[in-house]
Amino acid sequence: MIIYIGSDHRGFTLKEYIKAFLIDAGYSVSDLGNASYEEGDDYPDYIKEVAMKVSKNPEMGRGIVLCGSGVGADVVANKFPRVRCALTGNADQAFDSRNDDDSNMLALGANYLKEENAKKIVMTWLETPFSGEERHRGRIRKIALIEDELSGKRG
Repeated sequence: MIIYIGSDHRGFTLKEYIKAFLIDAGYSVSDLGNASYEEGDDYPDYIKEVAMKVSKNPEMGRGIVLCGSGVGADVVANKFPRVRCALTGNADQAFDSRNDDDSNMLALGANYLKEENAKKIVMTWLETPFSGEERHRGRIRKIALIEDELSGKRG
C-alpha cells in the first residue's frame, strides 16, 4: 500500500512531520505537494492530486491531506468517486472512520493538531482494519449508489 500525502502552506510543516515518521515506520509515501513552503498556495491544487490517485485505485493506496482547518481538504477529497475521506481530530474518530466507514483518505486540520496527536491519529487510521460488518458494507454500497446516481450511471 502506498500513502499519498498533500497539503498547502498551512499544513506544510505537519505534512513534512507525518511524511518523515511514516517513512521511518516503513511505509511507502508519495508526496504530491506542495514540495516546499509557499505562502498563499491553494489546498485544492494538492488535495486534488491525492484524491485522484486514491479514486483511481482505492484498494492500493490511501491519502492523507492537510490544510489549516482540514475542512477544505475534506471537501475537495470527497468530490472524487470511491473516495471516503474522514476529517478527524482524535484517534477515536480515526478508528471509527476505518472500522465503520472504510475511509481511504484522512483529512487533518493543521491549525488544531500538535505533532504527537497527529501521529497518533495517523497510526490509528493506518492500523485499523475495516470491520466488514454487513451493516457497514451496506452503508458503503448506498454511498456508491449515490455516486452512481450523481454521475449519471443510474437513473
